[in-house]
Order: sequence, then C-alpha cells, then structure tokens
Amino acid sequence: MTRILLIGSQGQLGQELQMTLPALGDVVAVGRSQLDLTDLPQLRSLIAETAPHIVVNAAAYTAVDKAESEVDLAKAINAIAPTVMAEEVQKTGACLVHFSTDYVFDGRKNTPYLEDDSPNPCGAYAESKLLGEDGIRQTCDRHFIIRTAWVYGSRGKGNFVKTMLRLGGEREELRVVTDQVGSPTWTKDIADATTQLLTHWSQKQAPAYGVYHFTNSGVASWYDFAIAIFEEARQLHQMLKVERVLPITTAEYPTPARRPAYSVLSGKKIAAVIGQPAPHWRQSLRTMLNEFVQAD
Repeated sequence: MTRILLIGSQGQLGQELQMTLPALGDVVAVGRSQLDLTDLPQLRSLIAETAPHIVVNAAAYTAVDKAESEVDLAKAINAIAPTVMAEEVQKTGACLVHFSTDYVFDGRKNTPYLEDDSPNPCGAYAESKLLGEDGIRQTCDRHFIIRTAWVYGSRGKGNFVKTMLRLGGEREELRVVTDQVGSPTWTKDIADATTQLLTHWSQKQAPAYGVYHFTNSGVASWYDFAIAIFEEARQLHQMLKVERVLPITTAEYPTPARRPAYSVLSGKKIAAVIGQPAPHWRQSLRTMLNEFVQAD
C-alpha cells in the first residue's frame, strides 16, 4: 500500500488534498499545529519515521506583502524546508510533490508562461519560492513541482473570493485592480490534478519528473474576478451591499511587493499527462460558491 505524507494539511489546498489523496493509499496528514517547518530536525525525523513513498508539501508562507519585512521566515518555510524534504526523500527513493507560484515570473510576457521559461521573481515571497524550487531540483531526482496561481477555495483561511464576499457585504463601493491578469484557480481542481498526476506515476505510466503548470483555464483581471464573484453570489441569493466595483490601476493601489502584470501559465504539459484540460475558472468559481453557500 502506497504511504503518503501530506505536509500542510490544514491549509486551503491541504484540506482538499486530504479528500483526494486517499485514492492513492494511506495518507498521514500533518499540519502546522503538529509540525514547525523551521524546526529542521523535527522535519527530518517526521519523514524518516513515516517512511513515505510520496511526500506532498502543501505548506507555504503565502503573505506576499508581509514577506518583504519577514524575508528570513519566508525563506525558511518556502526554500529551506522544501530543500530539506528533498534531501530526505532522495535518501529513501520516495517522490516529492511541491507547489510553487506564478509569481516566480516577472509578468513582462504577453503569452502564457511555459515550464521552461526563465523565472525572474520580483519580491521576497517570489524569491523564496524560486529558491525552494532550485533547492528541490538540485537535491532530489524524483520530484514534481506544480506551479499554480490566484488560488482560492472554500476551506482554510482567507483568499480573494472570501475577502470579496466579506467586503461586498460591508461596503457599497469597492475598488479593484484591473491591470494584473492571471487565471483564478480552485484548490479542489489543483488537488484533483495532483492526484491524477500521481496516479499515473504510481501505475508506472511515468510522467516525466520536473515542473508542471496547473491553473484553471481562461484569463481574468482581479477586477473581472471580483465582478464574477458578485454575479455568481447574487445568483445564489447571497445578501450583498456592494453596488459599484470600480476598476483601478496597480499604481493606484501600491503594495510593498510588486505583482506581475501578466502571469498566465500554460497548462498544456500537465493536460497531456492527465488526459484533460483544466476546467474554466468561471465554471469552477460557480461550483465552489455553491459548495461554500451550502456549507455555510
């Protein structure tokens, strides 16, 4: 029986992975209350004692702006800890799955980023994520690095969808950036694609190790995404106060960390492995909000 160690099980992606990974085997799920990723001896001991065939790392430092003032902490969680995971996995012959981000790119391209495009991170968070990728690549032969983007879900703590629903219930007018473009991506779709990729691997169908991009299909700005959230929420009879959503530029909403203006990722490589393209982001948003409202 395949044994899987899921690290970061309490986050919004980790909770979805807890629902899908059992299709592959026995899952040992560990969250931040049980594992301090800055405690490297504890991390090494956990992997050694669990003796997993697969380690799935869904843990990350994701506070993009806060990372500018917490550089060392972001690096510890996003770069040093994954590299240690890779070292331990390399010793045992297991496989490591790690999640990274569209923010490793600078956003100056205007066509979807491919897996072998050159990264150029623009802030401490993005730099820490790229360092994590590099550490894994240099340390462990058997790895899947899955870059994703604009992640949201019904589980876990805050994300853009939950923030918009909260603010839309409190304010009549919102201002949302319209000159940053990407692909909103539902955690459940990421978990499903990850599990399908690992299913092929476990059945010796041998997808090549390395980097894969996965997001929902389609493209939107944050403004487009916000409008869609409110439209779909009203279809579900959610009480919203918001009457106006005004498009603004990045320059009108300065943040400590610079975001890429264009961070659309090409999903063709992973689609060829799992045999299907990702659902459109609007379709997944609608399904997620249905689940979220029903669970409320």
